[in-house]
Amino acid sequence: MGSALPRLGEGLLVTVEATVLGAVLALVLAYALGLAAGSSRALVRGGSRLVVEFFRGTSLYVQLFWLFFALPMLGFRLEPLACGVLALGLNFGAYGAEVVRGAVAAVPASQSEAAVALGMRPGLRLRRVVLPQAQALMVAPFKNLLVQLLKATPLLSLVTVPDLTFEIDQLRSATGDTAAAYLLLLAVYGAVAAVLSLLMNALERSAKARLGQGGGA
Repeated sequence: MGSALPRLGEGLLVTVEATVLGAVLALVLAYALGLAAGSSRALVRGGSRLVVEFFRGTSLYVQLFWLFFALPMLGFRLEPLACGVLALGLNFGAYGAEVVRGAVAAVPASQSEAAVALGMRPGLRLRRVVLPQAQALMVAPFKNLLVQLLKATPLLSLVTVPDLTFEIDQLRSATGDTAAAYLLLLAVYGAVAAVLSLLMNALERSAKARLGQGGGA
């Protein structure tokens, strides 16, 4: 098993890359769709709701396979890792949109009313008053979504992405030691998830401290 460590290390890097890129895409989509859900324009709100419900209501597995197997039939071919990142971003971005929408709605209306009284324009109110408070509420649910996204990355091995799960499965096939191979996989994913949780806990404490809410996780 020692000779396989370099390949396992490469697989872990691919898993981390997919997690980070998928999370970045999901975050961008979450903010875009979540803020659009609060738009005063019915068409924008409706479009946001349609996209969110579609990607929340369909399986990540199906979305991944559609991007990898069906999209090329329409003339668009993506690399396996790009398919995986796009599927993760779309799926978890839809769930994240609900986090953003709920957090923004949870900010007391009196805060916006005070900003209006000070003559702030809508965009400035959102950036300077609403979002800083909403973001402190988003960190905990975003932490859960990030860990869930990490746990979803093994699906990428089904479309030939050489991630940690793919490399562990190759190791299992070569050695025949199923228990040891998957125990190692379990341990590594647990360790990475723990690191992500610690980082997000620190971010949550920082966000709350900036708002004077204390430093509890």
